[in-house]
Amino acid sequence: MPLNRRTFLGRSAVAGAGVALAGGAGTGSAAASESRGHGHGRPARRYSFTVMGTTDLHGNVFNWDYFTDKEFDDKAHNDVGLAKISTLVDQIREDRGRRNTLLIDAGDTIQGTQLSYYYAKIDPITAKRGPVHPMAQAMNKIGYDAAALGNHEFNYGIPVLRKFEEQCDFPLLGANALDARTLRPAFAPYVIKRVRTPHGRDVRVAVLGLTNPGIAIWDKANVGGKMVFPGLEEQAAKWVPKLRSMGADVVIVSAHSGSSGTSSYGDQLPYVENAAGLVAEQVPGIDAILVGHAHSEIPEYFVTNKETGKQVVLSEPLKWGQRLTLFDFDLVWEKGRWVVEKVGASVLNSNTVEEDPRIVSILGDEHEKVVAYVNQVIGTSVAAMSTVDAPWKDEPVIDLINLVQAETVKAALAGGEYAALPVLSQAACFSRTAAIPAGEVTIKDAAGLYPFENTLEARLLTGAQLKDYLEYSAKYYVQTAAGAPVDTSKLTNAENIPDYNYDVVSGVSYEIDIAKPVGSRIVGLSFEGAPVDGAAQFVFAVNNYRASGGGNFPHVPGSKQLWANSDEIRNTIIGWVQAKGSVDPAEFASVDWRLTRDGVPVF
Repeated sequence: MPLNRRTFLGRSAVAGAGVALAGGAGTGSAAASESRGHGHGRPARRYSFTVMGTTDLHGNVFNWDYFTDKEFDDKAHNDVGLAKISTLVDQIREDRGRRNTLLIDAGDTIQGTQLSYYYAKIDPITAKRGPVHPMAQAMNKIGYDAAALGNHEFNYGIPVLRKFEEQCDFPLLGANALDARTLRPAFAPYVIKRVRTPHGRDVRVAVLGLTNPGIAIWDKANVGGKMVFPGLEEQAAKWVPKLRSMGADVVIVSAHSGSSGTSSYGDQLPYVENAAGLVAEQVPGIDAILVGHAHSEIPEYFVTNKETGKQVVLSEPLKWGQRLTLFDFDLVWEKGRWVVEKVGASVLNSNTVEEDPRIVSILGDEHEKVVAYVNQVIGTSVAAMSTVDAPWKDEPVIDLINLVQAETVKAALAGGEYAALPVLSQAACFSRTAAIPAGEVTIKDAAGLYPFENTLEARLLTGAQLKDYLEYSAKYYVQTAAGAPVDTSKLTNAENIPDYNYDVVSGVSYEIDIAKPVGSRIVGLSFEGAPVDGAAQFVFAVNNYRASGGGNFPHVPGSKQLWANSDEIRNTIIGWVQAKGSVDPAEFASVDWRLTRDGVPVF
């Protein structure tokens, strides 16, 4: 599908290359002041303003968990959603003066909740006379000035993203999201906002948007042949000097990229996934970076630019609208221009405020529609199943995911060249609070097992490759000596590996000896009671994230693709439950893997 070049060119003329005013004519503010100059007897003009930032909102408007159908809560009692963020933003605008503030976002906006899913798939915004996306409605009402593209913006395909872009009153920025044919930006690279001061010339604030190169891998089906995503450092080095030459007094980067300098896709791309810190270090001329993607909280972090020695401040507010970053800038007028004298960052917690009734009012109907949708009954379950212990035990609820995937792949390959090969399946514990209750099962119950929009593929693996895959997955566990006490709160997530990057595989049996070092933990790998032959071939049912290199697991990205589906695995599970009518764990649950130490089971 060709890119909407007319949309890009029309918007970039204003948002990518133009200048927008923040507020109206300024008549003075508490943020601006004058003090004596440096020995010249004349007062130095000074001005202060604040840039607020969010990231990784992931479809959260309200403080609501659609997978449990109740108010969101966690151990730290965080709150989520734009309705809370709106209240914080209003407080800052009231305190600092609306004309002395800007509001930006660092991406991953339209995927993550059943609210965002509903308006992409069930009542899509792309339909003729379709609805306005709830995230667009909320962000427009709050008054965002710009948002960088996140990788999850591409999950539903380019048409949904383009429609969302059209519905937003602010630009979506992506300097390193390029048209694959022309290598020109497919979205506005930047926006320059003019903030009016009581003293002379306006402050020109440039916001450069950078997104994640991993999109080329994770959403290859949607962007392959249409867009390419070069590295953040390369594109920042190209655009920052241009912004300075265009008169930008302040340059802020909104980067959908973590700060750690690491990648989850290994050497599949020559670009770093989490490159925000590298951008600050390598590219001169940047004053601040709003960090996204990593789902971490970084209130304030300084990186020294290697060329200039200047300190660049980074901040990442916690995901889903749990935090709001504040960049506070102090400027001084020197030699006919505004110069950043000082900048710092901090974060505000959204659990300290109530939801903005304006946001609740305009999106109440959309919320109720989605609540009704997720509460539709699709079947029953003979017994309750939960993921509470799934990170360290073979639990029936994960077996259910693997069963559905394996059966789907077997049916797809039936009668073909690979129909006789055994089918294995991988699955991860995406949430430690997902559950299938005894009795009625609803859409929200089934969807809670698979909160991501992953689709299903079939790949061809050998026994030796399977062993490597499992060894890589087993890195997830902290090495624990035989006889040492086992504390489940400290057993998992070694090397900061998230739960979603720990895979279990059904169709084979094996042990994971956590007393052994990484790389030699898989013991007794067998198929149908016999040791797995390294040359044996297996069909591997795997999600597209893993198949495209997500998590950097070995062999699968380069393996032969036998089949692929465009429907989300979540929907496949829902359809399977609807077709069965009743789910009985006794029909599919089995203990195929366990944690051991020197052959002794840990649990």
